[in-house]
Amino acid sequence: MTSASDNIISVRGLTTEFHGGRGDVRVLDNVSFDVGRGKIVGLVGESGSGKSMTALSLMGLVPQPQGQVTAQSILLDGKDISKLGAAEMRGIRGRDIAMVFQEPMTSLNPVRKVWEQVGEPLAIHKGLGRKAIRARVLEMFEMVGIPEPETRLDAYPHQLSGGLRQRAMIAMGLICEPKLLIADEPTTALDVTTQAQILQLMREMRDRVGTSIIMITHDLGIIAEMCDQVNVMYAGQMVEQADVFQLFENPSHPYTRGLLASIPRATEPPASRRMPSIPGMVPNLAKLPQGCRFSPRCAEVMPICRQTAPQLAGVGDGHAARCWLHTPQSALPQEETP
Repeated sequence: MTSASDNIISVRGLTTEFHGGRGDVRVLDNVSFDVGRGKIVGLVGESGSGKSMTALSLMGLVPQPQGQVTAQSILLDGKDISKLGAAEMRGIRGRDIAMVFQEPMTSLNPVRKVWEQVGEPLAIHKGLGRKAIRARVLEMFEMVGIPEPETRLDAYPHQLSGGLRQRAMIAMGLICEPKLLIADEPTTALDVTTQAQILQLMREMRDRVGTSIIMITHDLGIIAEMCDQVNVMYAGQMVEQADVFQLFENPSHPYTRGLLASIPRATEPPASRRMPSIPGMVPNLAKLPQGCRFSPRCAEVMPICRQTAPQLAGVGDGHAARCWLHTPQSALPQEETP
């Protein structure tokens, strides 16, 4: 059992809605989770499950006024940032909480030199001059393993490979030594060798700088390799939360079991190498099914699943799942018991 002081961030009741001409859509629904100090915590799920929206909501980057973010609390190192205004969030973004985006080419300005962009947080939060910033960026380039760092300082983003651009983005995220780094699919567009190098770099930076990391990915192999804790998301909700070993040894939600079953296994004979998959798709958040959001795709669905939404409940020490399968029959709502 961890206390609040053991966590660098504690999120409670995070809800994000978008307002439009066709009505309101809730893209995050009462999301809660913790990230321990010096820990790597995974957010995993299919596209459209709410992983990236969770990151944008924590960073204060949800577009306004269409989007509205509310929470019971978001305690970053004991300070509730859920009540901060836009100007106050700019004061902590990049300094206390930073983000590495999925595709560096869409995050970097193509007409500015890389060192100027990587060092920008130092100008904003530390008030350093150009000479001091350039020297610090050179140190960070060396730290993140960019070869010939002196010659890369004056490069433009298009002059760097995908792996080097991602290293530069990691340097930017860590340059102010934030308490929390959010990495949103940091290896998606990279080849396998470069992926392994980037993941190793992030572990080394965590150990060297002490920054906690939220690792957003759809790749359970990365989760197994990198993370201490795992949060599985589906249709804007947390459906399972567990220690990484518990999750792989004893997955408790049918969705998690489906994700794990979809991992290709090299030991299977060639004739049976058919890629398993979960039938159906993540539901339209504007037209959610009644009851459990996963029920239309679930192989273990029960009548109650189609009627009443389950709550996230403990299924073991530090392990929780949002599923009626873990509720004793005697505890099910009597009028809806199959």
